[in-house]
Amino acid sequence: QVQPVESGGGLVQPGGSLKLSCTSSGSIFGFDAMGWYRQAPGREREFVGAISSAGMTVFAEPVKGRFTISRDTTGNTVYLQMNRLRSDDTAVYYCNTRGSFASDGYYPHRHYWGQGTQVTVAS
Repeated sequence: QVQPVESGGGLVQPGGSLKLSCTSSGSIFGFDAMGWYRQAPGREREFVGAISSAGMTVFAEPVKGRFTISRDTTGNTVYLQMNRLRSDDTAVYYCNTRGSFASDGYYPHRHYWGQGTQVTVAS
């Protein structure tokens, strides 16, 4: 099952934290690079952050210092830890796998997107 599946979204107050999970299996070449994106109402989907097969991470400027990405020991689940959340973090968050990781970003695979999970930051 290569198609990733996200979970962990919900409602959180400004300043709070939330941890999203993205699970994908089926890699036959070791750990796949995985990326997180988000799309707010009326806006284009935007890059949030990504992790390489070797565990390197890269983040978009709006979330640097607040979000982190990690992976479990099996390599099949990637986590997006979101801290100090703000109202403008409200969006549907999507996971992508088997894209191309670069030091300045991530190039998503056009087929391997998850269905998304809603994150709402509101008091």
